[in-house]
Amino acid sequence: MVSVGRYRNLSTMSWDLGIFEQAIRAYAHLRAPVVDIKGPGTNILGDHFSPVTALLAPVYRLLPTPVTLLVGQAALFAVSAIPVTRAASRFLGPKRGLAIGVAYGLSWGVQRAVAFDFHEIAFAVPLIAFSLEAVLMRRWRAALLWAAPLVFVKEDLGLTVAAIALLVAVRARRASPRAVGWGIAVAAMAAVWALLVFTVVIPAFNTSDTYDYWTKVGGGGGPFDGIDTKLRTLVWLLLPTTGLLALRSPLLLVAVPTLTWRFVSADEHYWGTDWHYSAVLMPVVALALVDAMERTRRSRRTWLRSYARHIPVASAAAALALTTSLPLAALAEPDPYRTTPQAEVAAKLLGRIPSGATVEANLGPLAHLTARCRVFWVGDTQGITPEYIALQNRATRDPIIYAGQLHPRATYKVLDQAGGYVVLKLQPTPGPADARK
Repeated sequence: MVSVGRYRNLSTMSWDLGIFEQAIRAYAHLRAPVVDIKGPGTNILGDHFSPVTALLAPVYRLLPTPVTLLVGQAALFAVSAIPVTRAASRFLGPKRGLAIGVAYGLSWGVQRAVAFDFHEIAFAVPLIAFSLEAVLMRRWRAALLWAAPLVFVKEDLGLTVAAIALLVAVRARRASPRAVGWGIAVAAMAAVWALLVFTVVIPAFNTSDTYDYWTKVGGGGGPFDGIDTKLRTLVWLLLPTTGLLALRSPLLLVAVPTLTWRFVSADEHYWGTDWHYSAVLMPVVALALVDAMERTRRSRRTWLRSYARHIPVASAAAALALTTSLPLAALAEPDPYRTTPQAEVAAKLLGRIPSGATVEANLGPLAHLTARCRVFWVGDTQGITPEYIALQNRATRDPIIYAGQLHPRATYKVLDQAGGYVVLKLQPTPGPADARK
């Protein structure tokens, strides 16, 4: 409801919703996943390797709207709560299991991902949850089978598959030598696959024959750059969710690949708790807590056993308290349940752009046009002169002057403006006869 309400009121948080809709729309029509928002003719597989999003294509073909992506993501997150709650209930009892399920469902990482509109990691969250549940249940084959598809969610998750597979090998060493062998084999194959995707597969789809995000690795001040932000992220990851008890579980090692690439990156956006980057860590810490509590039962420290017994309720209470400052707090306001008059006016304005038109747009109108138009990101049409320019006109600059800066050889006129938005239409170039008049 949060993300759908945000979309209806033209308040999407990022351009990713438009990007993924263009890719899934292409899949739905059995075409290559070209995403013009990333640059005209850009194959999204040359940016991130996420073919798993094609699974939404059949539903999108029936319901061609960004809302399909938002509801699909919400459903995937909801499904991920099943293995977390089930495992917690099995090992800790129904009451504590329910408390951990509530804490997980309201966890800040999941809420931040919902507020980010849509991202491919929505598929990773339930896969990791089901895989780690199987690890706790000593169902080694199931754990590996649930983890394996992660390599099709995003390129870095091959390393997460390797971590889960090694975890299986370690935990199965006394009970199942065959599972140890399978775990080592899967870990090796996942690592090799990740290397191939980074160095061969993605560059093959990339017009520059490279992986664009190498430039974000390293640089800056090194791993200690922004150390305060990184430490704050670790505290948020472990304290309100598990009371630090998850540190007693080897399952927490599954979070290491994701945290490593984020913290060694020179891009500070990866370091903090915003956006969607921590969603894949939420099932890891939740199930690590379940494992740690099971281990703590055998501890000789009375205070530790007592502390552990109170953690599920404390985590649920912390999640509820933190929600007042997180995206789900919006559900207590009227906006998610209604379309504001300003948004209605703006939607009617954008509706004047005919289907099939080429449009250059900034963030506000972007995802409201990708279902029916060919949409480019403002300033990145690479020589293509679009028929329309749609802008969330927050700036004070004259839209006609701005359009002239974007396309000096073209002439645009304002078609209409309303609700803080403006639409400009390309004017035909005068011919010789027109010039003589």
